[in-house]
Amino acid sequence: MNDPFPLVEELPSRLTPVDAFVRLSTLPRIQFLDSAMPDPEIGRYSFVVADPFQWHRFDEPRLDSLAAVEACWRNFEPHTTAVEDLPPLQGGVVGVLGYEFGRAIEPHQPARVNDFPFPALACGFYDTVIAFDHEKGRSWIVSQGFPELDSERRAERAAQRIATFRELLTTRPRSRPTPSSPAYRTDPECNVTLGNHAVSSSLSEEDYLAMVERGVEHIRNGDVFQVNLAQRLLTPAADDAVSMYLRLRERNPAPYAAFADLGDIQVASASPESFLRLDGSTVETRPIKGTRSRIGRPEADLFSGTDLSVSEKDRAENVMIVDLLRNDLSRTCVPESIHVPRLCGLEQYAFVQHLVSTVRGELRPGQTPFDLLRTCFPGGSITGAPKPRAMQIIAQLEPTRRGAYCGSLFYLGFNGRMDSSILIRTLTASGGWWQLPAGGGIVSQSDPRDEYRETWHKARGLLESLKP
Repeated sequence: MNDPFPLVEELPSRLTPVDAFVRLSTLPRIQFLDSAMPDPEIGRYSFVVADPFQWHRFDEPRLDSLAAVEACWRNFEPHTTAVEDLPPLQGGVVGVLGYEFGRAIEPHQPARVNDFPFPALACGFYDTVIAFDHEKGRSWIVSQGFPELDSERRAERAAQRIATFRELLTTRPRSRPTPSSPAYRTDPECNVTLGNHAVSSSLSEEDYLAMVERGVEHIRNGDVFQVNLAQRLLTPAADDAVSMYLRLRERNPAPYAAFADLGDIQVASASPESFLRLDGSTVETRPIKGTRSRIGRPEADLFSGTDLSVSEKDRAENVMIVDLLRNDLSRTCVPESIHVPRLCGLEQYAFVQHLVSTVRGELRPGQTPFDLLRTCFPGGSITGAPKPRAMQIIAQLEPTRRGAYCGSLFYLGFNGRMDSSILIRTLTASGGWWQLPAGGGIVSQSDPRDEYRETWHKARGLLESLKP
């Protein structure tokens, strides 16, 4: 292909990812893939996309919805080439798989309450990307000119889109709408005050402890080896979702931070966890299992981190999920290529420390990024093992559907590059409310009160972002 696509224009070095996000924040369906905690391996790039030329939303979990997105992607994939030395997303599909999409892959009855409906799949096709390379300190507008395929019309659209975005990046953003007043009523018995924050849980403390006890019973009865259980916290929205996200990324930075505007719902995430990354034929996943809170004093954090590193319980949880993911990857990867270059490494974040492993494999010829999603979603680190039975138990024990929480935010470039996060440490804004679920892995040795406290440790960084 000799056509000069995509068109690329470098931006001034003073423009930051936050500048670009704020200035474009009133455009429809803006999504900010934000390496708020830059890292040369997993947090090198940030991307801002907005105003997609196609938008797909599927409320019910069905595999044919993912097939429909794949069919559209294939219309454009042959008409693009990757520009070397630029960040990997140079136009493509960006969106969210809600946790309940997993019922399309492993059918089971959903949780009984669906008080904040969330799409199973919502994604846009973006022809223009603002791309940042934190290592080089450089940024670009990249424009594909899609949906046009005729060379002349495509070149005209690509140039026009660059001009439009360049102008928006130099002007003051318009004011954002204020959130609507909450109409949903919470259960007074589940209201909790933590510090200065008043929130309502989907479960009272007593009910949460009973849920964990039932999870342990399932494990001891041989139904599962491990199951993840969570409580959903609610608080009235204090201001607009963009402002809330800016506080979240500042106070709880993470390599897989992100903001996604789905129209009537916004997702704001400070996730530290990668789901699937595809570079050429190399697939990588980085499961997190094992958590300790950070105290804020170096000697105390060192002691806590050492305790986590030598904990037989936490290491056993992590190894169980590594085995699960090796099995998931074997469905699309060359079996003998699957390996674990890092097992139970310690990583520190603003409020917690985690054990993190890395699993890699080589995609088999004929397999696609969509095959990867179909065979691996949802991530095993947030379900438990074996995954199908763990998902059934989660739906039976948790009273409300998870929505965005424990789903995945992903991009799939027209050039075949893919990256995705697991949506933990995530707030969802809808109906005048902010939702911030928190949970953890339950094993046979779990103490219900310890598990309950751990959910609040994980929620602390989110709670710190609630108030202006």
